[in-house]
Amino acid sequence: MREIRTSAKAVVVRDGRLLALRLRDADGVFYILPGGGQEPGESLRDAVRREVAEETGIDVRPGELLFVIEGPKGESFHRIDLVFECEYIGQSRGVEPHADTNQEGVEWLDVASLYSAPLYPSRLRAAITEHCAGRRREVYLGCESEGDPEVRTPLALTPEELESAARYTSVVR
Repeated sequence: MREIRTSAKAVVVRDGRLLALRLRDADGVFYILPGGGQEPGESLRDAVRREVAEETGIDVRPGELLFVIEGPKGESFHRIDLVFECEYIGQSRGVEPHADTNQEGVEWLDVASLYSAPLYPSRLRAAITEHCAGRRREVYLGCESEGDPEVRTPLALTPEELESAARYTSVVR
């Protein structure tokens, strides 16, 4: 029987750009949200704060839980990602960033064109873009699928919503 692992992930947006980890495997470059596994006794907000600092060298202030998505395939465990909106605070002090397996670096991706970026799980592309455009979505996004099933139809946002997404900055109150 496979274990279940909770993972705290961060949506950090500054001036319409999303913080992401750039990874490379045999199929090429792709992106994931910063964050990772929760330690025993650690709150989810503390986990996302720690993981973002370790992976990117950036301090964040975790806020609202935006999304929950499951990853039952592709790893030795069933992953449940809890995705929090996080406000950018600044460069971490006293934390030496270290890259995860296959991590090449950190990038800020344009939210307005996120739907066509190789960000995984792919269900997050539309969810994050719509969030930044001011649309509300269901929190539970379901189970991710193998491959890239979310690139089927264009994202239907008005020009005003795209402009709003392009200017969005995460602020935690």
